[in-house]
Formats: sequence, structure tokens, C-alpha cells
Amino acid sequence: MFRETPTSLRLIVIPTMSPSTRLALLTLLSASATLYFIYKSRHRHRRLLTRLLKEPLVQSSGPSSSKRGKLFFLSQTNTSKTLARRLHALLTLNDIPFDFVDPKDYEPEDLCKESLVVIVASTWENGGPPQNGSFLVNWLTESADDFRVGALVLKDCKYAVFGVGSRSYVETFNTVAKGVSEKLRKLGATEIVELGEGDGDEGDLDEVFDGWSDRVVGSLKGLIGENRGCSQNVVVGSQIEGQVEFSDSAEEDDDPESGIVDLEDIAGKAPSRKSNMGTTANGKVNGEAVNGEKEMVTPVIRASLQKQGYKIIGSHSGVKLCRWTKSQLRGRGGCYKHSFYGIESHRCMEATPSLACANKCVFCWRHHTNPVGKSWRWKMDDPLVIVDTAIDLHTKMIRQMKGVPGVKADRLSEGLSPRHCALSLVGEPIMYPEINALVDELHRRRISTFLVTNAQFPERIKMLKPITQLYVSVDAATKDSLKAIDRPLFGDFWERFVDSLKALREKQQRTVYRLTLVKGWNTEDVDAYSSLFDLGNPDFIEIKGVTYCGSSATSKLTMENVPWHSDVKKFSEALAQKSNGAYEVACEHEHSCCVLLGKVSKFKVDGEWFTWIDYDKFHDLVASGEPFTSEDYMSRTPRWAVYGAEEGGFDPDQLRFKKERHHRSAAEKLA
Repeated sequence: MFRETPTSLRLIVIPTMSPSTRLALLTLLSASATLYFIYKSRHRHRRLLTRLLKEPLVQSSGPSSSKRGKLFFLSQTNTSKTLARRLHALLTLNDIPFDFVDPKDYEPEDLCKESLVVIVASTWENGGPPQNGSFLVNWLTESADDFRVGALVLKDCKYAVFGVGSRSYVETFNTVAKGVSEKLRKLGATEIVELGEGDGDEGDLDEVFDGWSDRVVGSLKGLIGENRGCSQNVVVGSQIEGQVEFSDSAEEDDDPESGIVDLEDIAGKAPSRKSNMGTTANGKVNGEAVNGEKEMVTPVIRASLQKQGYKIIGSHSGVKLCRWTKSQLRGRGGCYKHSFYGIESHRCMEATPSLACANKCVFCWRHHTNPVGKSWRWKMDDPLVIVDTAIDLHTKMIRQMKGVPGVKADRLSEGLSPRHCALSLVGEPIMYPEINALVDELHRRRISTFLVTNAQFPERIKMLKPITQLYVSVDAATKDSLKAIDRPLFGDFWERFVDSLKALREKQQRTVYRLTLVKGWNTEDVDAYSSLFDLGNPDFIEIKGVTYCGSSATSKLTMENVPWHSDVKKFSEALAQKSNGAYEVACEHEHSCCVLLGKVSKFKVDGEWFTWIDYDKFHDLVASGEPFTSEDYMSRTPRWAVYGAEEGGFDPDQLRFKKERHHRSAAEKLA
């Protein structure tokens, strides 16, 4: 007789039982136990797979751990970790014992004890390893180059490596995985499956990784079969997709930075393409257009941007309500563009026709939750639809401000008819192939255009039609600092940068250099910045202190990197002095920590500044089809906006508002 307990089967033998009866009973019990375990095993894989994917990692540390394989993940944003976890589940289902290892908790010198090593590695900033894998990668590099270590130190180790990267970074694509594989080979290890390379840019990372995983499992099964002298059945990745819903959510992990989505790691955070195969939504399969053209905005990107307040338009555009729009709706002041150029902030729409960018700037407001790329390779939406939808979504957000304390009825009514469009929301607007048609649509509605480009597409700048005001971001003045700050995708980024400034020089309408000052990065480069004046000969130079948006895996800036307004003023005055009278400090907006330099020969008339814009005149000039210049639509700058005015760039018709904060003392909280 037997009874089931939570942990075992207990056999109760009656002492008076005859030997023959006892043998028969034991035979029956053996058969029953076999049937029991067969029954239990029907559900074991599903439960085991779910547990492996969701439970915290537990590394084996017992005496036998070195006999098990080691599966390492080098991951910054959890994608390589997610992929490695999927492989670990597959290995477990195939009865191949592997420990799931975070390399930051592993002693690299123990590699000589390992017999099987599998590594899934992302490439991070400047082609370097993620933080959790830096020590392991450095150890491999130093050991491979040290003749004292020897070329056979890992002779008993067999390995396989998979890299997660982006071909947009041509020079550094999967350099970490390639380097790790090379160093393991130099130290005597034997590669059992050739290096796998996943490209997050192409959107097929899951398929490539699953195919590579199946080859790894097949190879390991072959090794086991050789050792045991028998053939081995293989469970492949496609067989486990249907058994469990893979959860790639960052919330599954304890990594505080897991919400950051970087393009090099972005594909692995999306649901498995196989798990969604055959499903359609709005005429799309797996987030891509049925006709095969890829959507720029993946579900992960969409969710991230929507969480930040963006309204996504179609497949690649967006609109967002600016805080200065909300501020001026309540009569509490406008942004620096109101002070410098006369924009009505409550009638300004912030939008972009391209959420993709060619840089990954350290001060990016969006922490790189938008995609990156060097060329347009996505589905393209119609410019008329983009403009109509942007205005519709913008006005809906304005209407939602009705009833908000302080919102003025007349400002709300005016806000429903936008007059300005800041094409600088996020991404690179001139990447959109139909940018000229989009600008035409805005101008046809007498909406002014303020377009910002990141100086990596000079040919696109040349072909642009007249813009109300065209900006080029000049985030650094030297090649090395530009690479460090903007982290561009292009290998010839400096040549593109210089050519973009030269292209700006040919424009007849208003042009601006936009400088973002980051203490410790570029605030000492006054001489180098001044050397760029002649390249683009801009009408204006905006100098703004960096806005602190929190540190993340993609940006380690702190409040120490944020300059004070006095620092920005000092830098601006020094830069103006370097221009030998060509530029002077014209305006400031203290609240935004921003200063404007203006070209004296154009915009200072009889001792007065004319930095503001006559918007009606601009639209009339555009409609005429005749050539015109920036001087044809300039307007007088009000006294309160001029540099040095006691208002500091704050419109006196607005009301300053300071929120009073009443913090209770510790005694009051305890009372």
C-alpha cells in the first residue's frame, strides 16, 4: 500500500506478509509509482518553464556546480538576460544542466574549471560591454594577451557565443560578442557553434536567436550522446513557444534601469514573433505592415512614449503638449522662444514627423526610448494625414485643459487654433522623406515652422524649402567631444557635421546654432565654438544649459553637469567677444537658463534689436513664391526681452507663479 505525500512516496509493509505476496506488492507499487511520475511529468515542463522565466536567479554553488554548464548574460537593459533565460529554459527541457549566471557575481579565474560555457552578450556604449560584464571581458582580454597565462588554460572548455547589437553602429556591431569569442579561442577553448549575431535594428532578433539556440542544444545533445553512447531527442525552441507565454516585461526583473529601452537591446523586449504568428491587428502582423514595410514605432516604443505623454501619429510621428503651452494658457509665462522670437506659447504645437534619430545624445530627454537609424527604411505616412492628425490631437489636449485651475478662457480659445509648430519634439524631422510637403501643409494653414536638425544630414538641409527658423544643434565644437556627447551612428559624423553647418550658410531665411552647455563636457570650449561661426554664418546662436532629466543606463549626467544661468551668461558673453563684434548678446530667458546671441549687422538697427518675427509677413512672403530673406520678416524686440532687462526675459503681461510648499516638521508628522 502507498500514499502520496507532498515530497515522496512512503511504503508501508505489513510484517506478517509472506515473501511471495510481498514481492507481488512491490511489483505493483513499482508500476504504480511509474504511472504516477508519468502523470506528473505531463505538467512538469510547463510549470518548470514558467518558474525558470519568472523566479529570481539562484546560482549553484555546491561542489558539483563546476560539472554543470554555465550560461552567462552580459546585459545592460535586460534583453540579453531575457534571451539567455529563454535558452536556459530550453536547455532544461532537454535535460542539459546549466547554471544561469550573472558575470558580475562570477570569478573569471574559475573558467579553467568549466567544461561548457554559453554567453549571450550585448554591445553597449562605444562598442564596450554592459556594466555587469565589464570585469569578465577585461579579464578575458588581459589573459589572452598575457603570455604567462598560456594558450591552453581553457583547453577543456567548449563554448558558444551570441551577440546582441545593431548594424546601425557599423564599426562596433557586436564587438563585445566577437571579442569574447576570439579571446576564448585564444585561451584554448573550443567553439561548438559558430558565433551568432542578432541585429535589433532589423527586428528579427527572436528568430535568429531561436535558430542559434536550437543549434546549441543540438550540438550539446550530440556531445552528451557521444559520452553516453546513445542518440538524444532534442526539444527545439519552436516546441516550447506554445507551452508558456514568455514574459519579457522589465517589471519581471529587479533592475531599476530595466525600463530604459536602447535600440541595441530593443528587439528582445518585444513579444516573441513566433508566439504572435498569424495574428493580425489593424491590418498588421507582428507590428509590421502586411505589405512588408516595417513600422518605426514598435509596441514597446509606443508604450514607452505614450507613458511620457506622447500622442503617436500613424507609424512614425508624434505630438505632445509642452509645459510652456500649459503655462501660458494660465497666463504664467511662455518659453524662451516667446521672449526671443515672439512665439505665442499657448498656440504652439510641438510635433515631429520622425521619431527616429541618428544620434544618442547623453542629455536626450527621452533616454533613447525612440528608435535610431541612419536612413529612412520604414513605412511612410502621408504628410497631409500627419498634419491633420497632429492638429486634431493637439487641440484635443488643449480642450482637456478646460477647467484646470488658472486656465484663461480667451487663451484656451486661442490655443485651439495653433499658429506655430516646433518640429523638435524628439528624433530627426528631416529624415522624413516628405518633409517639404509637410512644411507646405503647415504654411498653407499659416502655421510657422521652427525645425531642429542634428547636423548629420547635410544633403537634406540643402533641399529644405524655406522654414520660418532653421536650427542646427551644435552640441560640441571638436570631433572628440561631439562623439562623446552626441554618440552619433555615422562613422563620418564630423564631416557630416561640418557639411551641415556649411549647408546652413546657404539658407536665406533665419538660421540658428543651438548650443547645449553641459558642465564638465563642453563649457570650456569657447575658442573652438567661435571657430565654427564662419562655417554656418548663422543669424542667431542660442546657448542653453542642459536640462537634467535623471540619470539612466544611457546617461550618467547629474545635477553637477547642469550650469547656472550665471554660467550660461558668462559663456555667452565670452563667445560674443570672440566674434570680434559680429555677434552680441541680444536676449535672455532666465527661467530657461537660455541666452541669445544675434548678428549685429542684420538684427540690430539703430541700437535696437529686431529678433522677433512678423509671422503674418512671413506667410505672405511664402505664399508669394518670390525669394526673400530673414531681414524681410523681422520685428522689433520688446524692451523686457532684451539682455540685461530687469524682467530677465519674463513677459510683464504674464503673472509669475510660485507654488508654496508647506513641509511638516517631524514633530508634526508624529502628532
